[in-house]
Amino acid sequence: MEVSAKQQARNLPHLPGVYIMKDAGGKVIYVGKAKDLRNRVTSYFLSGKDVKTTFLVSKIVTIDFIITGNEYEALVVENNLIKKYRPHYNISLKDGKSYPLIRITNEPFPKVFKTRRVIDDGSLYFGPYPDVKSLNGYLELIDKMFPLRKCQIPLRKRVSPCLYYHIGRCSGPCAGLVSKEDYNKDIEKVKRFLSGNDDELIKGVRKEMENASKRLDFETAARKRDLLQSLQSVSFSQQVEDFSYESRDYAACEMRMHLATVSMLQIRDGKLMGKALYRAETLGDETDTLLHFLTQYYKEGGNVPQKLFLSHDVDSSLIKTFLKEEMHYDIEVTVPTEGKHYRVLRMSRENASRDVEKRLKGKENPEALEELMNVLDLEDLPVRIEGFDIAQLSGKYTVASLISFVDGHPDKKNYRRFNIRSLNGKIDDFASIREAVTRRYSRQLKENRKLPDLIMVDGGQGQVNSAKSALIALGLDSIPLIGLAEKLEEIYFPDEREVLRLPEDSPALHVLIAVRDETHRFATSLNQLQRSKDATFSLLESIPGVGPARSKRLMKSYSTLDEILNSNPQEVAGNTHIPLEVIERIIKTLNL
Repeated sequence: MEVSAKQQARNLPHLPGVYIMKDAGGKVIYVGKAKDLRNRVTSYFLSGKDVKTTFLVSKIVTIDFIITGNEYEALVVENNLIKKYRPHYNISLKDGKSYPLIRITNEPFPKVFKTRRVIDDGSLYFGPYPDVKSLNGYLELIDKMFPLRKCQIPLRKRVSPCLYYHIGRCSGPCAGLVSKEDYNKDIEKVKRFLSGNDDELIKGVRKEMENASKRLDFETAARKRDLLQSLQSVSFSQQVEDFSYESRDYAACEMRMHLATVSMLQIRDGKLMGKALYRAETLGDETDTLLHFLTQYYKEGGNVPQKLFLSHDVDSSLIKTFLKEEMHYDIEVTVPTEGKHYRVLRMSRENASRDVEKRLKGKENPEALEELMNVLDLEDLPVRIEGFDIAQLSGKYTVASLISFVDGHPDKKNYRRFNIRSLNGKIDDFASIREAVTRRYSRQLKENRKLPDLIMVDGGQGQVNSAKSALIALGLDSIPLIGLAEKLEEIYFPDEREVLRLPEDSPALHVLIAVRDETHRFATSLNQLQRSKDATFSLLESIPGVGPARSKRLMKSYSTLDEILNSNPQEVAGNTHIPLEVIERIIKTLNL
């Protein structure tokens, strides 16, 4: 007898470890850690959970587990399993990228450059920098102030230096034009600058500017003045009202639905060295998200602070043990509730809150799409929905409309129309839907374009079945498909599921109605356009001297009759290659 996921959760031991959730296909969809496996996993199945947790639970078929000696070991195993399986609902906050650092190589004549990779060869690293703009600003200033080598290959002896030497941007160590001692004096200044100690540099540049001015070397003085302004600008942007020389990081996490933002403030020697926002979509809570972020963030680079202040009560012993065991750093981790550190963290948390609210609005209908994903039992959020409708008049002018919604709102640049060709005057909405769906997605496949997350047709079971047969023929029957019947706003499925009626105030239903109404509006407007064009051709062809060929030439050059009437007759005759006397007859007849 098959054991339900809920019963599997109840059978877990009261021990620390990692739980691995799998779907019906045996695919790992979520990995988590717990101090008590049974208590943590059974909590997922309690009533009253939010939409994202309810959706996750609906996908769980199997729950595996690994018992560990303690919660720290569970954290390490969890991180390794997430890297191995990349579960869909454990989304990495750094989105597959590493965090940028500044590297000073371990060589007799070191190089200074930006990198995203740490190599254990004795090189010195500064960062990671949350604010890439600040990092690039530092490197630009270093390049202006210090003539350090730029060559990408290992240093080798040259008879004459490269172009950088001749334009004053390299001191020429390859040609023996600078001693190791003098070159490394500049490297020491770079180290002090990147550590936030730029007072000495500012004084030195100001003195060089003044000396150049005294020598009447105004060109050099102007360059030094610009450099001084850049240095002061960087210094000002770093400066905060703080006279402590300890290094500190402030990390705050805010979540709305499945959206998470972590705000990071990095303070070194009393100066704000960097601030940035890291975004993610995850089914974890703030505590889990912040913990995973910190293990990823510090694992990528050096410059771990002496003190770390957090917005949520992440188990400080876990972070401290992780940094000590994995990176050999012993730091203080605190969740402040008052004082200056609480005030700085509150500012960081406000930044995260504003960002996640902004993202929530930018997502356009996230709650509605989450609900839609849940009630329709979809694998993924229906970010792109495509809708079809048919319009005709007594078997004539049959057209199909295709409209596209992205994040719950119209994406008008991707609207399409289809003049139905296969009916020969018959009235057959089912065949029309089948033709439109076939033409749309055969082209999408041919051009290797993105397919929708959900297809909706205006109608009931017959329309849904017709669309399904077209998708099956194209090998696309895995795309979710529904129909929405207008009378009772009932949702029809292409399988054995019963007809679904959502509450009138359902956000998910409002999205579907908006899609259906837009497909209907677009289809009707196309049908009216077809009828209007047909009437125009009939009118033109009733004029002596105008047959089908001449009427088509006229309407190809002039889209409306008003355009013909408002144009010069000689111009119309020249553009359409129709005799002038015929054009004059047309204008005279239309003006009657």
